[in-house]
Amino acid sequence: MRIVLVGQPNSGKSTIFNQVAGYKAVTSNFPGTTVKYLKGKVNFVGEIFEIVDLPGTYSLTSLDLAELVSRNYLLKGEADVVINVVDASILSRSLELTIQLLEFGIPLVLCLNFMDEAARKGLNIDSSKLSSILGVPVVECIAVKGIGINKLFLTALKMGKVKKKGREILYSKDVEDVIEELETKVLTLSSKLKVPARFLAIKLLENDDEFISAVKDEELIAEVKILQDRLSKRHGKPSYLVISAERHASALNIFEEAVKVGVAKVLLRDKIDSLLMHKHLGYVFLFIFLYGFFNIVFTFGKYLEEPLISFFEDFLIPEVSFLPINTLFKQVLKGLLEGLAGGIGIVLPYLVPFLIGLAVVEDMGYLPRIAFLMDTFLHRVGLHGKSVVPLILGYGCNVPAIMSTRILESERDRFLTATLSTFIPCAARTTIIFGLVAFYIGPNAALLIYLLNILVVAALGKLLSKVTPEAIPIGMVMEVPPYQIPSIKVVLSKTWLRIKDFVVVAWPLLILGSIVLSLLEYYSLNNLLNLFVSPLTKVLDLPQPVGVTLIFGVLRKELALVMLMQALETTNVLTVMSKTQILTFTLFTLFYVPCIATIAALERELGIKKTFFVTILTLIVATFIAFTSKEIVTLLQIFS
Repeated sequence: MRIVLVGQPNSGKSTIFNQVAGYKAVTSNFPGTTVKYLKGKVNFVGEIFEIVDLPGTYSLTSLDLAELVSRNYLLKGEADVVINVVDASILSRSLELTIQLLEFGIPLVLCLNFMDEAARKGLNIDSSKLSSILGVPVVECIAVKGIGINKLFLTALKMGKVKKKGREILYSKDVEDVIEELETKVLTLSSKLKVPARFLAIKLLENDDEFISAVKDEELIAEVKILQDRLSKRHGKPSYLVISAERHASALNIFEEAVKVGVAKVLLRDKIDSLLMHKHLGYVFLFIFLYGFFNIVFTFGKYLEEPLISFFEDFLIPEVSFLPINTLFKQVLKGLLEGLAGGIGIVLPYLVPFLIGLAVVEDMGYLPRIAFLMDTFLHRVGLHGKSVVPLILGYGCNVPAIMSTRILESERDRFLTATLSTFIPCAARTTIIFGLVAFYIGPNAALLIYLLNILVVAALGKLLSKVTPEAIPIGMVMEVPPYQIPSIKVVLSKTWLRIKDFVVVAWPLLILGSIVLSLLEYYSLNNLLNLFVSPLTKVLDLPQPVGVTLIFGVLRKELALVMLMQALETTNVLTVMSKTQILTFTLFTLFYVPCIATIAALERELGIKKTFFVTILTLIVATFIAFTSKEIVTLLQIFS
């Protein structure tokens, strides 16, 4: 049996998925984190079934690529039963998708998630009444606490076996007359497309592009147009708005029948929100938060890095000294140990606390508040407000950030946002910033780099938006979820899910890269690579051995840091490079060519030509920023 989770963004689908399928999805108290569907096998009460988590969607009339993924999956007809996960605290709005799923004619279970939040808002939901109106089972849940999960899947398994469908929610009589008339005309086409005739008729009246294009009969297209015009004339607005208004009214009527609205409780978090989302103070608190966040991560990372590096320098690496000088085996072993030391002593001390902090902030619900604060800023630089979702995700990793541009409606916005996402300092770049600038210059200097990065992204956004202007500015509609106390289990699981990528993919690359560099040094080939990159290192006034690290940094950004210390033959970089050179190297590494995984994600989303453009753009911007910063620091003698 295949059970499919469908719901609006941030309704808790991925949390439910993780409760039964193990931690495979990055869940956040933040909309738009699932951009492709996830699936897993589950053994539950002796029955094995497949569970699928679809991207959040507000409607079965797709407006963006993420919603299109959800609808196309449902249209394949592979789901045995759908669990419609809704946020009970915004039930009236959530029911609009439920009505569309009922029109789709698939066995359905309604999951009322966030029941605790609904109670806080004074909503007393009569689940039995709601079940009677919709004709489907209704299960109350608090997914983040695991409450109601067992009952939910027991009910879903039962519904999947009996194949019982819910009730169709009828609209106003004049609208229903038009729908019924069109139903009789599309019976053959609905059978061919394997969708219910009523669902198809409504989609055609909504002028849904994909279903309209499926109609090859010119006579039927003319009939659809006549019926669309009839609805438009009767209601004084386009037919798709008529259907949308009817669905909205039906959802509101169901809500009023099944819910009693009491007095909402005003909690401390509501008072906190009035400060954190204040039109002026909100930005002050945002800066204070970022300042504290980066200082805490740096302090914790430095506390771990120094003893770990000392351990490798004092105990492990000297152990290879007994081997004959300049032997191949000694060189390989040295590279192996330096790769291990780099991962454990340099990368992990900063990466782990950063990812834990990021997970906590995500689950608290502060990230959507940041998105709200940044919306006006993004519009001023010519971007869609919803672009903040991929940009914020980029601080974890650029790959999911680029993939999440699917939540944007226009191709222009997807291109601009994906391009800018490559300039966001991901967790790997963060380790370089902390491991070099924060460590040798100071944590406040590291924070300034992040502020500079925001200014550069803003300037690029403004420039690129001028080149590709938008005809009509589009506003942002985004759920701002309630604050939550992060679950320790979820935070640690999410951190491990992200660290696993480093352990499984990046760390072997670090070790392999370190061994390769040792071999290059053994055969004196590293000098050739350094010579190849020397025009760039000369312009930036960097030591020539740095060149090879920039080449390897394209594989994984962490390699640039680990191999820098190997190429310079010291873990104390300040003995070989000045503070100005450290800053220049970090800024160039921050902005230049993204890693291989990011390039692959760009190619999938944008195509080869645009990916090539983005790659060259990053190289130009990185060189300009690094060179300009070097000149300014030298001129002002900041580090003298």
